[in-house]
Amino acid sequence: MAENIPDWKIFTGSLEPHNDLARLPEAPPWRPFGRNAKLIPPKDSVGVDADLDYALARTFRASPPMIEAVNTALYLRRPLLVTGKPGNGKSSLIRAVARELRLGPVLRWSITSKSTLRDGLYLYDALGRLDEQKRSGKEKDDTDIGKFVELGPLGTALLPTDWPRALLIDEIDKSDLDLPNDLLNIFEEGEFSIPELARANVARKDQSIPVRTWRRQEETSIVKGYVRCTHFPFVVMTSNREREFAPAFVRRCIRISIEEPDPTMLADIVRSHFDEPTKTKAEQLIAQFLEDRNSKELATDQLLNAVYLIFRTGTEFSENEKKQLIEKLYKPISGPDATR
Repeated sequence: MAENIPDWKIFTGSLEPHNDLARLPEAPPWRPFGRNAKLIPPKDSVGVDADLDYALARTFRASPPMIEAVNTALYLRRPLLVTGKPGNGKSSLIRAVARELRLGPVLRWSITSKSTLRDGLYLYDALGRLDEQKRSGKEKDDTDIGKFVELGPLGTALLPTDWPRALLIDEIDKSDLDLPNDLLNIFEEGEFSIPELARANVARKDQSIPVRTWRRQEETSIVKGYVRCTHFPFVVMTSNREREFAPAFVRRCIRISIEEPDPTMLADIVRSHFDEPTKTKAEQLIAQFLEDRNSKELATDQLLNAVYLIFRTGTEFSENEKKQLIEKLYKPISGPDATR
């Protein structure tokens, strides 16, 4: 009987697009998303590699712990908090998931110390609207207010859809102390309101107002200023371990730490970006990278830069030139020597 039971893992790391997300079971009782909403796969596209995120995902290699963490987040409808050193592929993981599960282009919210919850939800150009009202003389009907509202990446991810979206909240450890706590209610309820739209005096009977989504990719309608997701988006938050988070925030996340790739994985990463012959040629570079990594902090993309410059530019470097180039590329990314 066990042989007939399908593998619980929906994301497998194969990078081959499929619709298996449709077999995701109903959310846990404490995560009431999509109770009466069926998962309907997106229509087949001309080619997933036409999307940059999907194309870049082809080179990512997910480890077994990453695959388990992703599937746990999918089943429990929880955000995934990915920690690790810079350059270890934290933000690349979501590309791989979006490609395999056909979640569409990744919505990105790059966090700074000045980022607020509203920045992620929506932007409202109040001055632009006031200027247009003065020029047109329209003040009674707010039907056109949607022209001045653009949903942010988080707001777009929470729109009601037949298939979840993928949202990257990048470097959340750089945020103001309040932002992680401000996200708690959003992650719990999967909803938010836009007061400017809720207060609008709209002539339409259904009280809907068309607005633009993140980066004006498409248009959607907001009814009475209220947005609630039907399917919780797949959310990845990355952290470079520059700060600790409050327990209330951490317990609402599925957590995984991406460790530095071992020699086998490094060789696989090089092969995925280039080819087997180049990987063979690069064995010395990989060995040097591993040796240097024992004494200083390096990122995997520094190795890829070295492989590309030395073996894929069509230039014949002498051994001395290779040595000098490697010394420049394998500089530590942190510590007193990082800026030298």
